[in-house]
Amino acid sequence: MAVTCHVKYIIDPNKLDMFEHYARLWLPLVAKFGGQHHGYFLPSEGANDVALALFSFPSLASYEQYREASVHDKECIAAFEYAKQHKFIRRYERSFMRPLLPE
Repeated sequence: MAVTCHVKYIIDPNKLDMFEHYARLWLPLVAKFGGQHHGYFLPSEGANDVALALFSFPSLASYEQYREASVHDKECIAAFEYAKQHKFIRRYERSFMRPLLPE
C-alpha cells in the first residue's frame, strides 16, 4: 500500500458507543473499494474525546476513486447518515502518510 490516511476525530465522549458502531460500519467498506483498514483506535486512558482511524490505498488516485464511489454506495450513504443523525463527531482532521512497514 502506498498511501495511508490518518483521521483524527474529536468525538462526543457521551456518544462513544455510537461512534464505535459507526467505526464498525466502515471497517469492511474500505476493503470493498480496494483499501486496507488498519483499524479505529478509541479512547481509553487520557483524552476521552479523541479517536483515530488508519487505512491505506495503493495510491492517492485510488483513494480519490474510493471517495467518489463512496458517496454513491448504499452502505456508505447509510454510514454517513448515521453520523449525521447522531452527531457524535464534533470535527475531524485527515492527513496522508507514506507507510514504512517491516519487510
